[in-house]
Amino acid sequence: MLKRQNPSTPEHSKDLAADGGALSMSHNDSRSFLNLSQLVLSAGQIKPSPALKHSKITYFEVEIVDVQSKKQICIVDKVPPASTLLDVKHKFHKACPQWYPSRVGLQLERNGPFLKDSVSIQSLAVSSIITLYFTDLGQQVGWTTFFLTEYTGPLLIYLLFYIRLSTIYDQVESRKNFRHPVVHLACFCHCLHYIRHLLETLFVHKFSEGHTPLKNMIKGCAFYWGFTSWIAYYINHPRYTPPSFGHKQVSYAALAFLMCEAGNHFINVALAHQTNTEGNRTCFPSPTYNPFTWLFLLVSCPNYTYEAGSWISFTVMTQTLPVGIFAFLMVIQMSLWAQKKHKLYLKRFYPEVRRKAAMIPIIF
Repeated sequence: MLKRQNPSTPEHSKDLAADGGALSMSHNDSRSFLNLSQLVLSAGQIKPSPALKHSKITYFEVEIVDVQSKKQICIVDKVPPASTLLDVKHKFHKACPQWYPSRVGLQLERNGPFLKDSVSIQSLAVSSIITLYFTDLGQQVGWTTFFLTEYTGPLLIYLLFYIRLSTIYDQVESRKNFRHPVVHLACFCHCLHYIRHLLETLFVHKFSEGHTPLKNMIKGCAFYWGFTSWIAYYINHPRYTPPSFGHKQVSYAALAFLMCEAGNHFINVALAHQTNTEGNRTCFPSPTYNPFTWLFLLVSCPNYTYEAGSWISFTVMTQTLPVGIFAFLMVIQMSLWAQKKHKLYLKRFYPEVRRKAAMIPIIF
């Protein structure tokens, strides 16, 4: 067994040369490196500098200023960068309980648009202090409540006129006069229209925003409920006269009405499938094997086209002035809505929408 010697002595170097030693030297160097490695490991691994358990987070301060008086209302402090505007509204509500989040409108500039609740606070920050302008949006209601109230009224009001309450019509005259079949058909079509709207509100439509001002619901209910009362009074009146062209006019108009109702439903289903949970359109809908969706080839808002077709058909079927006026106003209103949506579609889906009309085919 060889006695280990100090490799730095001359005698050891001579022994290595005598024993032929390039190979032995290489072997001892390897063993020395191995011993050095074991020594380092036994001493312990080099530990990295410990990370700070609590890293410093930059918080923001949100200053809420009245949009009219420019006076400061409050300061929401310690807002994390990942917070959204809705989080700020909840903290603002705690400081000012009279303004709950749905009626709080916040703007980055006095004349700018209202910011969405999903906007990140960090995206608005230029410095650690963010100034937002506050506007009281008034009493708010949910979109589902809005549409359910707006569409339930016409359904019930029309049925009250259809059964000819004694407080509305003369009871003796109502019993004597015979009802034309178009009166029963008109009641069926009118109820079908609003039942479809109610079911689509509950199970098909996806709403992007959570609330709308109460005054908008009041105006919508006044419009729909008022016109329904006028329409139902004339169609269900004991002295109502049937359409001029008789059975053919009623039959063709009723068929067109049912086709427009079916088309409107299939278009709404197609639009719902192209919308995410936040209510944003992911891509522009394309026609499918369903013939009712082929209208997407011509217009960008075919649901409004079918809605207008339903009321025009109902006007021809009943041949009454109130329905004609209501249909005329609805066409104007829906054309304005369609133009507004068409402009938004042009910004987001330009290649698919640029050759389409807004609501009426061939009119660009």
